[in-house]
Amino acid sequence: MQKKRIQFSLVYRDMFQSSGKFQPRKDQLERVAPAIIDMGCFARVETNGGAFEQVNLLYGENPNKAVRAFTAPFKKVGIETHMLDRGLNALRMFPVPADVRKLMYKVKHAQGVDIPRIFCGLNDVRNIIPSIGYAKEGGMKPQATLCITNSPIHTAEYYFGIAEQLIKAGAPEICLKDMAGIGQPAMLGKLTGMIKTKYPEIIVQYHGHSGPGLSMASILEICKAGGDIIDTAVEPLSWGKVHPDVISVQSMLKHAGFEVADINMDAYMEVRKLTQEFIDDFLGYFMSPTNKLMSSLLLGCGLPGGMMGSMMADLKGVESAINANRKKKGLEPFTEDQLLVRLFNEVAYVWPKVGYPPLVTPFSQYVKNIALMNLLAESMDKPRYSMMDQSIWGMILGKSGKLPGEVAPEIVELAKQKGLEFTDANPQDYYPDDLPSFIKEMEDNGWERGQDDEELFELAMHPTQYRDYKSGIAKERFEADLAKAKEAKTAAAPAAPKAEAPKAAEPAKGSDVNEEVAAAISMAVAQHTGCCADGPRITIRPYTSPWAMRRF
Repeated sequence: MQKKRIQFSLVYRDMFQSSGKFQPRKDQLERVAPAIIDMGCFARVETNGGAFEQVNLLYGENPNKAVRAFTAPFKKVGIETHMLDRGLNALRMFPVPADVRKLMYKVKHAQGVDIPRIFCGLNDVRNIIPSIGYAKEGGMKPQATLCITNSPIHTAEYYFGIAEQLIKAGAPEICLKDMAGIGQPAMLGKLTGMIKTKYPEIIVQYHGHSGPGLSMASILEICKAGGDIIDTAVEPLSWGKVHPDVISVQSMLKHAGFEVADINMDAYMEVRKLTQEFIDDFLGYFMSPTNKLMSSLLLGCGLPGGMMGSMMADLKGVESAINANRKKKGLEPFTEDQLLVRLFNEVAYVWPKVGYPPLVTPFSQYVKNIALMNLLAESMDKPRYSMMDQSIWGMILGKSGKLPGEVAPEIVELAKQKGLEFTDANPQDYYPDDLPSFIKEMEDNGWERGQDDEELFELAMHPTQYRDYKSGIAKERFEADLAKAKEAKTAAAPAAPKAEAPKAAEPAKGSDVNEEVAAAISMAVAQHTGCCADGPRITIRPYTSPWAMRRF
């Protein structure tokens, strides 16, 4: 009997996005590509998408040049390239007009990208199916995606129903995107079997993060059920909260009786060396060390491992305010450990109340922010859900798509009290075509639209970041931030862990510190979207406690 062949993809882009803020520069990508090819084991490489284009702009580089340079060598040798595509949100954190979405596929195909991995954080097919058609029109091969999570709603049967709709809409491939790594191996194997039994011609690719420790078991179950392609990483950015290393995956599958490609270890070590060199150059200054460590605690809250660094920073931001409120009531302050457990418990409480949105960008941030603000509201003797911002309400009301579950009655009643209305309208209807306005802006500024309209696309997709890139402000800001990061690392001394609980902060005299902190934190979590949103940005600086270093 012929062995089942399993292919590998190197998610080089996501290795960096799951580890820190920035991506390698064009010159660095050009250096590492030949070594990746020489490894001889990859049928596919993830080259761009997600935040890749945006963070290039943030450090003052042209992402179009980087994408073309990185994809070119893979195209020459027949390795397929793929990109992450957020469906309605395309390459950013908020919705994109349809005409800009259509242009994206034409531009990315011209730049050498073969496959867009199209997902919606809510698994709403209305946000995915149009992109399947747009991608085909642009000459690309669309891969429709299921965002995997673990809840009473998210069963194999639930996901199979969505997969059938996407396949019937023309998707030749399905990706199982296990963004938090909490998908149960048995369920994923069952789902893969259901897809491959009815649609044997459909390619199934698995993308699983290694944070909670289930991904290797999931890979084996999926492959046994007929899966075709597995996403992998390489050192020094494999494991932790990123992805399993290709060496381990290849070894496991080979000994399980599958046909897998051999790995050129000399080339592997070259990729490893170059990647570490890129980290040492500048990328490592913006990486959280917590992302190098796994944690089974992620299974309880379901949050993706990649957001643990920002979550700890946000938690630290409200810790002093909560403990100040407790001190005024004569209560003992929470330790960071206690507060973190309370946050995880609150996430678990809130998640079903807001309809079980899969915890992937941006909905993971929304659910975490609801829980965090609920803890702060509780310390101020205010009710739950009293500090939710417009973006969170947009998710709850259906403006981002249909939630998988029902919204809790108390939140429905709160919406009525605020005069808010729920909607089942197509989310794209809220965002009319807008490309002509960006064409006019380029003409007014005397800017070239670029090869295959790629500069026009960047302006339309990332207006604020593109303008800062063109003006030179982005480069200046990045270089200043890098200089500060280097200076801080040089000056930093090893911090000795403190055994005693942190003391509660004293309220400022002559003002209501609680209201001020609540307003500041509420604004921060409302506007803070890391590197992935246009408009004003409030940066919450990374914080890593001795406890976090041990546990995450």
